[in-house]
Amino acid sequence: MTLNKLKHTISIIVLLTFLISCNSKGTQDKDSQKKKSDLAFAMLPPDQELPKLEPSYIQAKKGEVDHFFKKYWKDDFDNVSFLVAKNGQIIYEKYDGYADKEHNVLNAPETPLHIASVSKVLTASAVLKLIDCGKIGLDQKLTSFFPGFPYPDVTIKTLLNHRSGIKKYGYFADDAAIWGRKKTLTDKDILDILIHKNIPLEYHTDSHFSYCNTNYVLLALVIEKVTGWKYAEAMKKIIFDPLEMTHTFVFDETTPKEKGTPSYKNNYWKFGFDFLDAVYGDKNIYSTPRDLLKFDLARNSPTFLSKKLLDQVFKGYSYESSGEKNYGLGIRLREWKTGETLFYHNGWWHGNTSSYITLRKEHAVIIALSNKFTHKTYMFKKLSALFGDYPFELDDEKED
Repeated sequence: MTLNKLKHTISIIVLLTFLISCNSKGTQDKDSQKKKSDLAFAMLPPDQELPKLEPSYIQAKKGEVDHFFKKYWKDDFDNVSFLVAKNGQIIYEKYDGYADKEHNVLNAPETPLHIASVSKVLTASAVLKLIDCGKIGLDQKLTSFFPGFPYPDVTIKTLLNHRSGIKKYGYFADDAAIWGRKKTLTDKDILDILIHKNIPLEYHTDSHFSYCNTNYVLLALVIEKVTGWKYAEAMKKIIFDPLEMTHTFVFDETTPKEKGTPSYKNNYWKFGFDFLDAVYGDKNIYSTPRDLLKFDLARNSPTFLSKKLLDQVFKGYSYESSGEKNYGLGIRLREWKTGETLFYHNGWWHGNTSSYITLRKEHAVIIALSNKFTHKTYMFKKLSALFGDYPFELDDEKED
């Protein structure tokens, strides 16, 4: 073989190797994407990015948020994980105070904090995905999931919108004749109590709104029943892993206590674990603002749910009493006469407080978490006025 022919042969071999390699990589990329979407009811990241913000816009909003933050969070508030973003881009974030004061560990962007009842938004999202792919029905009765369930009119919908009429488990579980405070309570225990301990309804199902943690405990058990996975594993497969929420997890009866970031009273007195601390669905998700930003982007993506179901999520269901406040399917609402609606959810458990404000129309989100008790976390919703026509006064120091 001549030198020229040898060079030509080598060139062909190199080219073929390159093409095979590219094709293989492409196949691997497709397989990787397919792997993420194999679960029909998984939440997936948005297909398209939102428009990039102008640097001048980011700078202006950053200044306004910083002014608000410094005005209200002074010496009396030093534990916070806080983020404001628009179009998926972080405008402002702040991490202050102790994740663990005893060991001098500071809060950081990677520190998972207990998000309390904001967990309900994630539980509801998993349930809605299961509804959207036909695994369960929005109007399906709980009696079809749990033999002996004593409330024949309770449905998935009346759990999601807090119209079930079921009593709050915290109001009866501490009774020693029913359960008591000496044994750790689990979700399954709550279901067993409802079935066997003759707990009456607080009011007739679907007659009016009453916020109730028991509703979301039952929704977590429905997730387990339908998927065959424990709630922690189901949430990991449906939401956390597909969205790469790497610092988010569920705390349940199998979780080592030291995994949970401590929470505190105002004087840094540490809350200990009590008999309700293993109950999940209504609470017990630990997360970070950055992870919740990923969740928010997916939840407001056009591919989150079919339009028919989505329209039922973001509307109020309780108009027996007049007022601005209402509740959709796993989300709180403020509805003003102007036609503007704010979607949000607050949380409180032990020393943990949380606020998740999702401005769907403006593609903005405000997330505030604290593991040192304060009501001021809930004031962050006023920042929505920086992005849309929401009737909040930024200089009003009253909690709204």
